[in-house]
Amino acid sequence: MSRILQDFVSGFFLTFPLSLRIRSLFVNPFFVYVMNFPSSLRRLWRGKRYNSFNRVLKEIFTARVYKIGLRLDFTCPNRDGKVAVGGCIYCNNASHTPQDYRPRTSVTEQLERGAAAIRKRHGAEKFIAYFQSYTNTYDSVSKLEKVYREALDFPGVVGLSVSTRPDCVADDVLDLITDLSRHTYLWLELGLESMHDRTLQWVNRGHGLREFIDAAERCKNRGLRLCTHLILGFPHESREEILQTPQLLNRLNIDGVKLHNLHVIKNTALEKFYHAGDVPLLNRQEYVALVVDFLERLNPETSIHRLTGETYRAITVAPDWSINKIGVHNAIQNEMDERDTWQGLLYRPDALTLAHPFHLTGAEL
Repeated sequence: MSRILQDFVSGFFLTFPLSLRIRSLFVNPFFVYVMNFPSSLRRLWRGKRYNSFNRVLKEIFTARVYKIGLRLDFTCPNRDGKVAVGGCIYCNNASHTPQDYRPRTSVTEQLERGAAAIRKRHGAEKFIAYFQSYTNTYDSVSKLEKVYREALDFPGVVGLSVSTRPDCVADDVLDLITDLSRHTYLWLELGLESMHDRTLQWVNRGHGLREFIDAAERCKNRGLRLCTHLILGFPHESREEILQTPQLLNRLNIDGVKLHNLHVIKNTALEKFYHAGDVPLLNRQEYVALVVDFLERLNPETSIHRLTGETYRAITVAPDWSINKIGVHNAIQNEMDERDTWQGLLYRPDALTLAHPFHLTGAEL
């Protein structure tokens, strides 16, 4: 072996992660380096190459735990005129409303129907009441406490998941949620969707990255479990810009993440833009590769609550592949197997600075 090649090999071991292993394979006479998924993570994650939220639930409750989606008469500040009107351009709440939902149905009635259906379909033993549609902290504290406690009183409910926006978690609301979290298993879900303000403005969110960071820090200071919603595939966001987001989540110590592909639902502003040819969508392989790139950079302790968007076929405009949730999951697992990669492979705790993330430019993030 030449001196130059020896120096290259020595430098390789100094700069690459210790998780890489070399096998004595030779190809024309170059070394081939092959990564091996650590056996400790394989056991912990039960064979998956990412930290699945389902595994987390089984570990905590040693039972089949399923969410029951709830829809109440909440609205959003970008619908009622407080910060904007019309809502997010991609949003049609029918896409995440139970199919058997009836207007003005109580929390208890929705839980009864949901529990019966999930027990029959999945053999569920315990439930998390999921306040899902619209902004579920956008009301008076007294109203919120009433509906949250009604859900917790339902037999078999072991926790709450509350979906909201970063500009709708005032301190008095967080006081209530923090108090409830001391007595039940609770997740607060903050929709960020994109860390880039120009995208948030385009989708009519009515808030920016500043509000998200402020809300996340206040939640984490109270010890709350925090899950962030993100949409991958917005027009005019490059791969590099999208892949800045895992580092932001790592710096903020976010506990969980939900990933969605950008998909077009009927009766939305996004549908009009799509038909006008203004919204190119990722194909399945592009999305799968992007998700795997994202997971490689994410703290392996962050639980993955969702890997792809999911909605009903009857209201989906595009892409068709997004309807097949299991197929997308399998494709992601296959991509990770083929790459021999895993969540957190490129995560480096020592690379996180103490600087406030909002004070950094997009390039620095």
